[in-house]
Amino acid sequence: MPDKSDKHGPKVDDEIGHETEGMVRGGHPTHAEEFKETEPYSGDAPWDPTAATGDPREGSPPGMSAGDVEGRSDLARLLSGVRYPARPDDLVAHASGAGADDAAVGALETLPDREYENVADVADELGYGRENRRF
Repeated sequence: MPDKSDKHGPKVDDEIGHETEGMVRGGHPTHAEEFKETEPYSGDAPWDPTAATGDPREGSPPGMSAGDVEGRSDLARLLSGVRYPARPDDLVAHASGAGADDAAVGALETLPDREYENVADVADELGYGRENRRF
């Protein structure tokens, strides 16, 4: 019996043969017939992992580093809900009430005493940078 294996007993071999008989004789495509299918072909150039991908508007805007963007985002989350124009005392009170850490509150306390029009104005004063142009 050449189609029997020596890993299983004859009874298990018969059960396995019975379970797979429908796939072998049923006319349905099986894994054994995958070789008959052609591989999909793409005329595209090979993928270059060093090439820029995605939307060119993603990432850090010109004039700002990734750290500036992250810091400005943290500042915006911290100051969400502030009514502008706002003075430094208003910003410190809001940040303290929101449970900000001492470093963030300390940075807001160093702001010059003037009215700030928006979060970008505050971020610019704190040195996070300002983007040169918007898309």
